Amino acid sequence: MPHRNRLWTMCPVKLVDLRTWTLRRRVVVLFAIAGAVMAGIGVSAATTAAASNEHLDTILDKTGPMRVAGQELYSAYLDQETGIRGYVLSRSAKNLEPYQQGVAAEQQLLTRIETLNASHGRKAITADLQRVRQSADRWRTDIADPIIAAGETGGLQIDEATGTARFDAVRTAVDQLQADILVLRNDAAAAARRTGSVLVGLLGGAAGIVLIVGALMLLLLDRLVSRPVTALAEQVREVAAGDYHRQITSSGSPELRSLAADVDGMRRRIAAELAEVRAARAQAEAAHEKLAEKADELTRSNRDLEQFAYVASHDLQEPLRKVASFCQLLQRRYAGQLDERADQYIQFAVDGAERMQRLIKDLLAFSRIGRITTGFKRVELHRVLTEVTSQLEHRSGGARIIWDQLPEVEGEEPLLTTLFVNLIGNSLKFHRTGVPPEVRVTARRDDEEWAINVRDNGIGIEPEFAEKVFVIFQRLHPRDAYEGTGIGLAIVKKIVEYHGGRIWLDLDVEEGASFWFTLPHVA
Repeated sequence: MPHRNRLWTMCPVKLVDLRTWTLRRRVVVLFAIAGAVMAGIGVSAATTAAASNEHLDTILDKTGPMRVAGQELYSAYLDQETGIRGYVLSRSAKNLEPYQQGVAAEQQLLTRIETLNASHGRKAITADLQRVRQSADRWRTDIADPIIAAGETGGLQIDEATGTARFDAVRTAVDQLQADILVLRNDAAAAARRTGSVLVGLLGGAAGIVLIVGALMLLLLDRLVSRPVTALAEQVREVAAGDYHRQITSSGSPELRSLAADVDGMRRRIAAELAEVRAARAQAEAAHEKLAEKADELTRSNRDLEQFAYVASHDLQEPLRKVASFCQLLQRRYAGQLDERADQYIQFAVDGAERMQRLIKDLLAFSRIGRITTGFKRVELHRVLTEVTSQLEHRSGGARIIWDQLPEVEGEEPLLTTLFVNLIGNSLKFHRTGVPPEVRVTARRDDEEWAINVRDNGIGIEPEFAEKVFVIFQRLHPRDAYEGTGIGLAIVKKIVEYHGGRIWLDLDVEEGASFWFTLPHVA
């Protein structure tokens, strides 16, 4: 026993741990073994099929024609005997024709049988052919040749005893030849049946291999894939249900164990990130609450600011009217009575009061947008443009205002009228000297909204002022060059945004100014 332990220690056997084999490796090994067995079965089946074909060839192409030739050979000998007997009775050379034909047929048939027998070289048939030739030659030497040599006038007769004995020997040799040919056929048939049985057995073995491989595959898939995947999916569902601390493992193939480890790593990362997300959500909710408070404060502030702007602009009207009125009275009564500087000061006061009135009036109009509303309804822009043209008729000075195929939109008609009055009024104001103003209004459908374009042939707007033009009280030109308060485009922008649209300056035009704005499409 101690000697055996030393031998085991010295010569350890390295065992294969199948649990470390991947599913792919197991399937490859299984199919390799099955393929090797199937290849062996295929080679055996091919060899057996070739042998079966050879036996069938022997039956159909060898023994069958040989048996037919044997029967015809027997008939050839009968023709020879019949010819000799007829010649003896009639002594006519014509009666020898059957004999001569039988001799020729005999040589052909014997040669055919020899040729068919040459492929497998059956010794018994070769010996039978030799005996047939010897018996036939002896019958012709002892019986046929002497009678033919005696001629038509000869008196030689057939010796019945000798003739019968010699021809019986021929018949016996032919019968033995037929019997040996039949033995060859029976042997080939038995061999064909044996090879057929072997083929059936090989096919049954192949079918058994296929069934065994299929059963093993099902077992492998069930033990290494199906059940482990089901268990893994159950664990994943538990994690998805909220149990993020549930560890994910697998007892399947190494691939599934690796997948389970990766999924568990993803679970740990998701759990960690979820904790961060929850903390961030808590912070976001707190920030949202603060933002909501700030938004409420901003809403109240905007509402108070709008109310203040309205009240301020409304309440400033009365004292400002008094200032403007008394300044105008001073100008009318004392014009020319004071020095030139006093007249200039009074003119400055009148202009300032009037400009202040316009600013307050525009500011009041700006603060009313969206606050004092008549409600949205269907508005035909064609009718709006007709009204705008009528209002601007005194300022047109030969200008052309062109529009065609304008849509129907939802909005407040007074505000939309103000929008076009400001846009088209700006186009008429900022025209080029010596060029008749022309304003073209077009519209196109863009998905769920209408894009409307107002374009003129005036002096245009520089690209760097594309955003400044919509700022309230923003002017791009001196007051003495163009009149106005600079609030018109700010009012336009507020009206467009109040209707749920947007407005921008088109910079891709060669001359004039081009404004685009959108209005929602009427369903």
